This record gives sequence, structure tokens and C-alpha cells, in this order.
Amino acid sequence: MVNPKETLLQAALREGIDFPNSCRVGGCAACKCKLVDGKVKELTQTAYILSDEDLDAGMILACQSVPQTNVTIEVDMAAQQARRTVSGRVVACTALTHDIVSLRIQLDDSLPYKAGQYAQLSVDSLPGVDRSYSFATASQPNSQVSFLVRKVPNGVFSSHVHKHDLVGQRASVKGPMGDFWLRPSDAPLLMVAGGSGLAPVLAILEDALAQGVKRPVTILFGARQQADLYAQDTLEALRTQWPAAFRFVPVLSAEPDGSSWAGALGNVDSALAEHLPNGAHAYLCGPPVMVDAVSAVLRDRGIAKEQIRADRFTTLHDSTGAQ
Repeated sequence: MVNPKETLLQAALREGIDFPNSCRVGGCAACKCKLVDGKVKELTQTAYILSDEDLDAGMILACQSVPQTNVTIEVDMAAQQARRTVSGRVVACTALTHDIVSLRIQLDDSLPYKAGQYAQLSVDSLPGVDRSYSFATASQPNSQVSFLVRKVPNGVFSSHVHKHDLVGQRASVKGPMGDFWLRPSDAPLLMVAGGSGLAPVLAILEDALAQGVKRPVTILFGARQQADLYAQDTLEALRTQWPAAFRFVPVLSAEPDGSSWAGALGNVDSALAEHLPNGAHAYLCGPPVMVDAVSAVLRDRGIAKEQIRADRFTTLHDSTGAQ
């Protein structure tokens, strides 16, 4: 039974159904399902999240769909059932910039995932609170996982991570989730990231190198100032080992006048005209406004929608003012 103005996802969770979900605000497509019969009111535009194939097949987002009639839906529970919750211990908490911390956790057991996917993370010192973060490295044989936690204004979880030394604390990781991973192809790779959105990009590239991928790579990284640049050593190590062309282009949007910066300036989408490889397949990860702007430019320049894969870092702060 769905209450008035209640979404399908809200109703399912209220009834104790383990319905696939993550962001709950229409930004991740984890709750994608097929509308077999009936009508729903969509609270937000979902065409930018769902592919043309999804739309043609009648797919909807349960978190954004309020039934207008009796409805019948089909949902793939296989991914949900494959998820595990694994406990571990925080072994490193390292500040990379003023607002991004690298959190490394030694898991008690293995948690297989595809590079580019994410998990729900919680720590014992903040009970009842969990948030979604992308794995920042490829799957490791020693069962260590890493995440990049960006501080969100008024954020409950992110502020806790930034304010406290969590080394030694117990943590819980539930996953894997998401369908943001590298698809097989020989096409050049364009990877665009902003803020902590560099995490899944680094994981994908690390895994691709280990798998012998030889595709040319161009990485555009949007940041505000030079102080916001990080993982430079990791990217340089990838560049020196990569078996094809490898370009990393940081683009700064708020670098002070008169600084020593001689690189690209502006929003990251403004750098596409100069750095877009012919026939590229694009992987975008970061703030929704950045992802949407870059997606629009790519489509205008002839990149097919099905060759643009995106992971929007939608936070609770975007919709409720908390994270």
C-alpha cells in the first residue's frame, strides 16, 4: 500500500522491502525499475539519468515516482542480493586538501567490486549514519579499501570524518553499488572529474592498467585553486606506466589573479573544445552541475548519449541541507 504523495521507494522501504537504492534523490539510478502497468508522476526529470534504452523499455526511478493508479513494477534484485556488509578497521585518515580526506579501511573479509563502483560507509563513532562513497582504488588482494571524503557544509558524516582522528575505529562497508565502470572498447577515453569525483577515475585507471588496457586517455579535472589539486603523484605514476597517450589537464575556476598558475582556467566544460579526443567515450564523475554541463557540451559535439557514462555525486546536502 502506497500512501498519498509517497514514492514507490518510500513505500517499499516502509514495508520492509529491501529495494535497491542509494541516493534517494534521483541522482544515481540505483532504484531503477520497470513500470509494467499503471501510471506514475515523476518528481524530477529522469531522462538525464536513464538511457534511451531504459526509457524505451519503460524504466523509471522508484525514488522519483509517485503512483497515480495501481501499478505493477519489475525490479532486478540480483545486484541488491550481491551486496554484502563487511566490517573493518580504519588504518589511515589522511588530509589531501583542505576539504578532502583519504580514508583507508582494512576489511575483515574480502568485498569484490568493479573499479568505479561505490559503497555505503559508516563508522562506529557515528552510529546510525552512513553515506555513499566511491572506491578510490581498484580491488586490492589485501582487502583494503579507500575512499575520498569531501567535507560538505553542515555535513554530519563528512564533518565527523574531518574533525576526528578515526584511525583504529571500527567501520562498516556495504556494497558494491552502481554501474559506473569501464566498458570494453578501443575508443579513446575522456575522463572528467571534479572534487572527490577523482576517486572512481583513479580506481578505473589503476584497474585498466593492470588489465593491459591500451586506450589513449585524457583526464580533465575541475578544481577551484591550485591548493585543491591532489593525487598528482598517483597520476604521474599512471602516466609513466600507461602504454598509450595519457594527458592530465587540471582546470581551475577560481585561481587568484597574479598567481603562478599557467594552466587552464574556467569551468571544466570550457576546456572540452581544446581537449576532446575524436571518437571518445566519456566517463564523468563529480558534482551534478559539472556533470550536466559537460554532458551537454559532449552531446553538442556529437558524442552519442550511450557513450557518456556519469556518476553524479549527489549528496543529502543537495536536497535537504545535510550530509
